[in-house]
Amino acid sequence: MITTIKNIIANFKKYWFLTTQIISRDFKRKYKRSVLGVVWSLLYPILMMAVMAVVFSYMFKGGLNNANYLVYLMTGIIMWNYFSEATRNAMTSVVDNATLINKVYIPKYVFPLAKCLFVGINFLLTLIPWFGLILLTQFGVGTYPASINWYYLLIPIIFVFFFMFTVGVGLILSCVSVFLRDVFYIYGIILTIWNYYTPVFYNITILPPKLQALFKFNPLYQYLTSVRSIVLYGTCPSFATFGILAIIGIGTLLVGAIIFKKNQDKFIYYV
Repeated sequence: MITTIKNIIANFKKYWFLTTQIISRDFKRKYKRSVLGVVWSLLYPILMMAVMAVVFSYMFKGGLNNANYLVYLMTGIIMWNYFSEATRNAMTSVVDNATLINKVYIPKYVFPLAKCLFVGINFLLTLIPWFGLILLTQFGVGTYPASINWYYLLIPIIFVFFFMFTVGVGLILSCVSVFLRDVFYIYGIILTIWNYYTPVFYNITILPPKLQALFKFNPLYQYLTSVRSIVLYGTCPSFATFGILAIIGIGTLLVGAIIFKKNQDKFIYYV
């Protein structure tokens, strides 16, 4: 396992330029002929939050313990959107680059990794309106103000583990999709179920205790709750919580990397 990790790191450094070129290509392709361009990355979470706030604010803001529902909702939206978009794009990345794979040797994991990094750029952009909303709550936006505290310095650590988890899932999906194209359709259904299984617009305290215990096994619940505890309540996640986040993130990434590496030499026969 250690040798595998060392090889991945070495290849990552070696092919970093190629990775950046793929990211640049995807970035240009996404905003080609778009009048607003990257501004959509700022507007989209705001518009989604506004729509969902109108629909769900009176139904699901119960159980938040005097927290700002708009910040609660937007935190869930931007983190869920990153995970769902990054894993969907990573899943198709190897198949979509079949022509390039058949022509030259390239470590195949570069493609799903580049997709997760590309979507990560948009994710970082969405943090601008997210933090803007947090500041606006100090001036009366929403019922309660969000908390601004020194624990914000820990949020990047949570995001790093979150990124690792996403890349791990993306590696697994991109590998499986090469051999089983039905995954493209199946994963769409899984994402729909997973979306409702993740407390994006509701708090699990509205559920029966047995269901709450089940929902806590959702890795995304752990990441969302950790960030929300900082921005909504000004409380620092425990060391045990950070340990759980690290185990989920690093563990999923290692599993994904091992599965991907064991199968990548067979890709050329199926793409």
